[in-house]
Parts: sequence; C-alpha cells; structure tokens
Amino acid sequence: MDNFLLPPLRQELTLHAGPDQQDGSPGWVLHDPAANRFFLLGWASFEMLSRWGARDAGRLMKAVNTQTTLTLDMHDIHHLVQFLRENQLLQTESSEELWRLHQHRHRGYLSWLLSHYLFFRIPLVRPDALLARLLPWISWVFRPGFWWLMALITLSGLFMVSQQWDAFTHTFSSYGGWMAAVGIAVALSVAKVVHELGHAFTARHFGCRVPAMGIAFLVMVPVLYTDTNDAWKLPSRRQRLLIGGAGMMAELTLASCATLLWCFLPDSPFRAGIFLLASTTWLATLAINASPFMRFDGYFLLSDLLQMPNLHARSFALARWHLRRVLLGLDDPEPEHFSASRRRGLLIFAWLTWLYRLVIFTSIAFLVYHLFFKTLGIILLMVELGWFVVRPFVNELQVWWRRRHDLRWGFRTWRTLFFLTVIVLFLAVPWQRGVSAPAVMDAAQSQAIYVPEDALVGQVNVHDGDWVQQGQVLAVLTSDSLDYQIAQAKVIAANLAWQVAQQPFSKGLDEQGAALKKLALAAQQQIESLLRQQARLTLTAPFAGRIADASDTLKPGTVVVQGERLMQVLGKEGMRGEGWVDEDTVTTLRPGDAAFFVPDSGETSAIRCKVGQVDRLNQTTLDQPLLASVYGGGIPVQIINERLVPINTIFRVRLDACETRLSPEREMAGKVVLQSEHHSFLQRAWQWLVVSLGREAGL
Repeated sequence: MDNFLLPPLRQELTLHAGPDQQDGSPGWVLHDPAANRFFLLGWASFEMLSRWGARDAGRLMKAVNTQTTLTLDMHDIHHLVQFLRENQLLQTESSEELWRLHQHRHRGYLSWLLSHYLFFRIPLVRPDALLARLLPWISWVFRPGFWWLMALITLSGLFMVSQQWDAFTHTFSSYGGWMAAVGIAVALSVAKVVHELGHAFTARHFGCRVPAMGIAFLVMVPVLYTDTNDAWKLPSRRQRLLIGGAGMMAELTLASCATLLWCFLPDSPFRAGIFLLASTTWLATLAINASPFMRFDGYFLLSDLLQMPNLHARSFALARWHLRRVLLGLDDPEPEHFSASRRRGLLIFAWLTWLYRLVIFTSIAFLVYHLFFKTLGIILLMVELGWFVVRPFVNELQVWWRRRHDLRWGFRTWRTLFFLTVIVLFLAVPWQRGVSAPAVMDAAQSQAIYVPEDALVGQVNVHDGDWVQQGQVLAVLTSDSLDYQIAQAKVIAANLAWQVAQQPFSKGLDEQGAALKKLALAAQQQIESLLRQQARLTLTAPFAGRIADASDTLKPGTVVVQGERLMQVLGKEGMRGEGWVDEDTVTTLRPGDAAFFVPDSGETSAIRCKVGQVDRLNQTTLDQPLLASVYGGGIPVQIINERLVPINTIFRVRLDACETRLSPEREMAGKVVLQSEHHSFLQRAWQWLVVSLGREAGL
C-alpha cells in the first residue's frame, strides 16, 4: 500500500495505562471525553498513536519498526486510521464530513428508534463534586473491619430468621391492595438507590470520575443508572471488579441489615417493608444484575474476570464462524485465536446468551403488546418479534446467500442439506392427525346419592366397592321430626274422619257441609305426602353397579344434612368422557372421529372412543375441577366469584361409544388424542396466527 499523510487526531483525546492483554502484552486505554467512551488498545496501536506526530505513514512505520520489536506494515496503519475515523476520533475539516460520519454510524432514524425505544437513558444529575465531598464521611465502608462486621450481621440475621422461619415467610401475607403496592415500590426504590450509590462511591474511591446519574427506561419501566465508564482507565482488574460488583454488594449489605432488623421489629407495615428489603433485594440482584447474558453488572464482571472486553460481540463472532464452518463447510479464518477450552466456553456462552435473549425478547414483545391498546399492541408485537427475533436469523441467512459461491459440496454441506430437508418436511407435510387435549373419563352410568333432607343415619348396608342390584337398599335414614309430623297428621286426619262420620247426628257439624269433607281429604293427602317423604329416606340403588366414594359420615348415628353427598353408584360396564379443545381444533373435529383417552395415573391402557357432540359455544366456566390449573390440571383458569373461569377460549367435546370395559371407580383425568383431519405444523401455526389476530382485532 502506498505512503499517505496521517490525519490529525482530536486534541482532547487522552491515553492511559490499561489492563494487560490476555497474551500478557501491555494494554492502554484511549479516552474520548466528549462522548465519555473508552477504547482498549493493544501494544501496536499504542506505539503508533504515541508517534502520531510523525504525520507521514511511512515515517511512522519506520519509527515503530526501528524503535520497538514490532514489525508493522501499511495495512496495520491503514486499519488503525479506519478505526479512528469510524469512531469519530479524528479532526474533521468540514461539517459535511462530520455529518457523513454520523450518518455512517447511525444508518437511519427508524433503525435507531426500533433499537432504542425500549431502552433509553435520561441523565439527571452530575454527582461527581458531591460524591467527592461525601466520600470522606463514608470511607469506613471500604475498610476490612466493616466487611467483617457485615459478615457477622449476615450470619446473625440468618440464624435468628431460621428460628422463626414461618413468621418470616408470612410477614407480607396480611398486607394487600395499595399498601402492598406502596411497600414494594418503596423497598425496590431504596434498594436501587443504594445499588447505584454503591457503584458511584466505589468508583470515586478509586479516583474515577462519575459524570452522570439518571434514569433509564427499560420497556417503559424506569430504573436508575450510573455512568462508571471511567473505571476502564484503571489498570488494576481488582479495582474494576470492585466497582462493577459494588452495586450488588451494596444491595446485599442492605438485605443483611434488613434481615437482622426484622427480627427485632413488632408486626407492622414498616416490618413488612423491611421484609421486602430482606427478601426481594437479593433475589432481584441475583436474577437480574448478576446475569451475564444482558449488559448488566454480571456481564461486565464476567468480561473483566475473563479479561475479554466486548465479550458478547467477540463470542457471537466466534459462534457465527463456528456455525458457518459446521453447517456450510466454510473454511474462514478464526476471528480470534483462543485455546481449545476457552473456545469451547465462549461457544457455549454465545449459544446460552442467544437462547436467553430469544426468551427475553419474546417475553418483552408480548409485554409491550399488553401495555398498549389492541391495534397498537399488535403492531408493536409484530415489530418486536420481527426486529429482535426474526431479523438476526434473516441477516445470517442473507450472509449465507451472498456467500453461496464459496460453498463446496462435501460431507458437511450434504449433512446440513439432509437435516434441513427433514426439518422442512417435518414442518410442512400434513402428516399429523392426533390433537391432544385435556379430558376426564367417568363411568357411562353414574349417579350420586344425596341426603333428601336433614336426618340421622340409621342402617348402612353397603361399603366402598360393594356390588349392588337395582332397587337394593343401600342405607336407611331416620328423622324424628318427620316421624312426629306423620303422627300428628294421622291424629288430625282421624279426628276429621270422625267429624265427617258424625255429621248426620250433629247439627253443628252438618252445617260445615262439604268443607269438612275437603279438610278430611286434605289431611289424608298430607299423610300420604309425608309417608312418601319418609320412604325417600330409604336409599336404594338406581341401577345395578358398585358403590364408590362413600362418605365418611355414612355411619349409624351420624347426623346428615339435606343435599349432602353420601355415595356414588357406578354402572358395571361402559365409559363416557369429555374433552376440552381450543378454537383452532374445534373447527377440525367431526362427530364419529376416533379418539383415544390416556389417563394421567397410568392405571389403565388407552381407551378407544369416538367423538360425540362438539359444542360450538365456548365454555365460560369449567365444571371439572380435576382439570383446573389451580388444582394441578391442564386447563389454565382463574377463580372469580368462586367459579373456575378459563383464561383461554375452550370448547367441550363429548366422548361416546367407548370400548366396553369395567367402569372406573372414580373420575380419571388425562389426555385425549383426537384423530382429526391431517394437518402440518405450519398449517396449525398459520391457523393459530389468523384466529389470534382476528380475535384480538375484534373480528
């Protein structure tokens, strides 16, 4: 490459000694104070920048090669100039050039908006001067004695809480409504303020500048942030790790103090707030801030611990290189040279990060959908899934397409083509017929025996599992009140019958005429009604079968109340069932289709049935508690006004003409596989998408 003049650097840039490189060579940090950005430089870059005053690329190369043990060429200098220009670290001769560089970095407002509308920062204060004044007052927190004291407080608090664990876990259960919401908000706010102050004071303690603190909006949720980029100037990795972990350490310190304080406070809303600080603080810290898969504290700690700045970008580049090599057989040079163990660890980390982000971004997409009204929510859902989930796949496929001429047919490419073909066929070919749905199976003949009215159990003739014949007496109940009413009615009826017989001989009785005879007839009818009511106290089998689920109250001398369930009579043979399907499946079912019921308990093999009546109206309540999610079933429900209300739209499907078997002793929960029309996974996904969009759009 020909010689050229070196463009001038911006005057305010500064170089600082930085952490050593992974290979042991020294490192330096280039600081851009205007944007408060830091760039980690290697040995060669530092030597070139320290001699940038040579003005001429040839003279610069000669100076480095003669004054150091390095051997550079024009490509190295040109690469450095390109890096400086892309990051706007060179002096610009005109506003047009500055604008061109800005446009190159920010390729469009729409692209920037899609990437940043879910996360953006608003700086509020410049705390550096205040932190410098306050630092001497809290310098004791950086001494070993303080942390030994915190270890003692932590162990004491955990020990004392373990002695009253039930009281600790139920502290917050008695507070609800606005009081609970305010308590959670205050506790989290205090914890996050302490978290950010931990970062800020630790950075200032090690001589770093803290230029800004403010609010960042993550999915429209405000969170605090602290700019501690100045920590990259520190050559000590231990100091950088302490600054990165100071926020989590501050929160855990707060949690330890709150745990010990809880043990001495009386029960009150304040104690509930302290409980939140003692419990949710460290959980949120470990679950969110400690995760290395997003750019939170855990990521920077891991990056510094491994001495790998830009850990995500470098591991992703390595994973893409490995993916293209394994799937396409491309023999590209490795982006960076790593040891075998480090390469394997970075590949695993990259794939775990991609999987984690897939779950997170998909969850955020649905969260955004629920935060806005339906039309805007659907649009944002599609944008989120398209930009953060689909776009990375499309970008990688575009790279594969652009490099199609570099492909060479070999073992790897044929293997990839084979598996890709199998996956496409698996998704596109309509080979599926079975649709699984929650279901319950019961005896074809089943009738519960209830108490007809308040009574006393007199005689019990059966027990669980006994076989009975139709009309067989199961139990006899007695009622003193009913016996008294019958005796009283008989006395009244006998008196009225005597009066009717004496009418011809008594003028007074004769004057009552037909009315007296009607009273006598009504009294006789009252006796017959009471006798029928008494006969109902003799419980008989409605059909031949066996007894199941006999109540514990079915014992002689026990008082039972009207409507109480005493036992179940099940027919000897035959079964029937009900299944619940979603709105995508209900349109594909026809009466007479084959169905196979598989019980969850495994107590019997699959039962062959046929689809009976298919309801076309969705069920607003679920009348089978066995299948409700709140009781361990497979249908998601909410309890509203003591009713089981399905969260999703479900339709009932009757299961009839089941193969003849002994009837089950109790209802069996399980799954029913419905043999509907053939369909593919892609067809089912498209139907679900159309139905869901139509439902949410109100069509």
